[in-house]
Amino acid sequence: MTRAAWIRLILVGGAIGSLELASRMAWIDPIAFIPPSRMAVGAWDLLLSGQYQQDILLTLASAGLALLLAVSLGFIGGVALYRLPRTRLVLDPLLLSYYAVPIFIFYPMLIVLLGLNRWPLVAIGFLFAVVAMAVNTLNGLERIPLVLLKTARALRLSRIDEIRLITLPASLPFVFTGIKLSVVYSFIAVIAGEFILSGSGFGYQIAFAYNNFDNETMYGLMLLLLLFVGSVNLALHTLEQHLYQRRVFKGR
Repeated sequence: MTRAAWIRLILVGGAIGSLELASRMAWIDPIAFIPPSRMAVGAWDLLLSGQYQQDILLTLASAGLALLLAVSLGFIGGVALYRLPRTRLVLDPLLLSYYAVPIFIFYPMLIVLLGLNRWPLVAIGFLFAVVAMAVNTLNGLERIPLVLLKTARALRLSRIDEIRLITLPASLPFVFTGIKLSVVYSFIAVIAGEFILSGSGFGYQIAFAYNNFDNETMYGLMLLLLLFVGSVNLALHTLEQHLYQRRVFKGR
């Protein structure tokens, strides 16, 4: 483990320990905030009971489908923008201001179009994540060193070989950054949508526990969600760093 990783671990451990002490000593309102140890116990009890298994799977399925659509269509959109520079000039202002508009304002319209079911949540997750994937794909394609492309032409590589041996390996780290952001954005959008208008799912159960002052269930569900998304993001980050290191090593 690197020195930076140890420092991060110490900081996180210190923050958790501080929250535990502040909660136990009632420096924080014990009704509004419970100690992290009780959160962990609540999360473990929820896992053992299996009471919210259906809601958890429902949220994971919705966010997973939104993520799959965002990654696939975002990648295609990024390639299209790279290949069509005039179209990109037209869409650049929209892409730059895309996240300035709250995506959730379209939720009522999506309910009218798609019905009062899970599809509006999937659509919200897709819309929230697809642009991040497209922009990072475009960024990766634009950062391919020109010398590599010229070498491919000098060696008379076929289009497939050029994509397989040069384009994909050179742009893959940036594509993974888009995937990592898409994971976070899709889960944020789906769970926030479940908070607003949904009768099931992870977000709905957290909101239900909040409204009923069931702090152990609420914080337990939040901790489970944080651990899951954090684990997925950490795995993608590790793979992303590995790809960056390979890219730098090959560049030398």
